[in-house]
Amino acid sequence: MNATLTAVPGFRVGHWTDPVGLTGCTVILPPDAGAVASASFLGPSPATREGVLLSPEKKVERVHGLLLTGGSAFGLSAAGGVVRFLEERGVGHPTPYARVPIVPAAVIYDLGMGDPNARPGEAHGYLAAERASNGPVARGRVGAGTGASAGKYLGPAHAAAGGLGSAYLSRHGVSVGAVAVVNPIGDVYSPQGELLAGPGVGPGAQAFTPGDVENTTLVAVVTQHDLTKNDARRLADAAQAALARVIRPSHTYWDGDSAFVLSSAVLPAADPMLLGALVQDVVALAVADAVAPQRE
Repeated sequence: MNATLTAVPGFRVGHWTDPVGLTGCTVILPPDAGAVASASFLGPSPATREGVLLSPEKKVERVHGLLLTGGSAFGLSAAGGVVRFLEERGVGHPTPYARVPIVPAAVIYDLGMGDPNARPGEAHGYLAAERASNGPVARGRVGAGTGASAGKYLGPAHAAAGGLGSAYLSRHGVSVGAVAVVNPIGDVYSPQGELLAGPGVGPGAQAFTPGDVENTTLVAVVTQHDLTKNDARRLADAAQAALARVIRPSHTYWDGDSAFVLSSAVLPAADPMLLGALVQDVVALAVADAVAPQRE
């Protein structure tokens, strides 16, 4: 059974992983017609591409891919490979002279986990897009989650492995899927309150020196149910709120969390109360899944 993001029809996920340099990237592709999308960015240092375009008041409504990547700001160059992959297939926003693929991107800082000179680039973004499929999403230390870590508020020596997780939920005919790249300064807990990653003692007087470690959790939520960009933005805020359930502390001064919501809009709009609840639940499950010790 596929209980990951790709259980939502029309969406595909692909990874490129560098197990030696400890970095990687992950691409989410909607149907060729694109997806209505918006995002929420919290924390002082989110590193993104096309982030402003996702604001509800901006003109372009649909995106054609989403890149989640390691490599800090260097990793944003991998989005160029996704754009090239889509352009070769005639996918993109129509303009008078070319179809322009719209591919937002967001990164985590993983340069200190392996080789700091190992960073996803254009060729790696292309490979991740080329590998995208509707099969179950590979999870754990793969793709953008390869060099992720968690529970770093006592310093790097006390950090635990982070990773990439995915989940899918369907209730009353409404379905959502999520991918989470989990690299927070805080501890990671299950939705039931079980400590999954990190020291579990909470920050204290001997906390690390600010700036020693960089932290970010990236979330992507997808659905088939019709959304406006305003709707997608509200759901992205709900996804951010869900992080507080399972990451403690969350949204700190040293986290740059980014949450994206994409809708293929091929089904009628769903009840907003139900959809918002599902988004929060699926994000919490995906975050926990990223650091779960057991894999299917």
